[in-house]
Amino acid sequence: MIIGIGIDVVPVERFAASLARTPGLRDRLFTAAEQLTPSGTARTAESLAARFAAKEAIAKALGAPGDLRWHDAEVIVGDHGRPHLDVRGSVAGRAAQLGVSSWHVSLSHDGGIASAVVVAEGVLRGDAG
Repeated sequence: MIIGIGIDVVPVERFAASLARTPGLRDRLFTAAEQLTPSGTARTAESLAARFAAKEAIAKALGAPGDLRWHDAEVIVGDHGRPHLDVRGSVAGRAAQLGVSSWHVSLSHDGGIASAVVVAEGVLRGDAG
């Protein structure tokens, strides 16, 4: 059963300007692994913006609680470049309250916009909070 769906879009140029303007923002939003490609090079602004969109979409899929931590949701590159989510801490706790047992994520960037869709799936337990 689908517990929640989230979608978010991010203007890449504005996001890149925020990263350049605000020292430490990259480290506050992304884990060390998210900041690098599998080959070890720094991710592009488009790639980071899509990951940011995924984190926002996760929050929306979980009902947008205000206590989620950025590093508690990580976009991991799986087999053949397919993204998947690793959740822990505050995100895993909220997901467990709602009965989420699996995640689906899709990332995209084109025409200066990065986007992400997240589907939280499981057995509905009700809104615990």
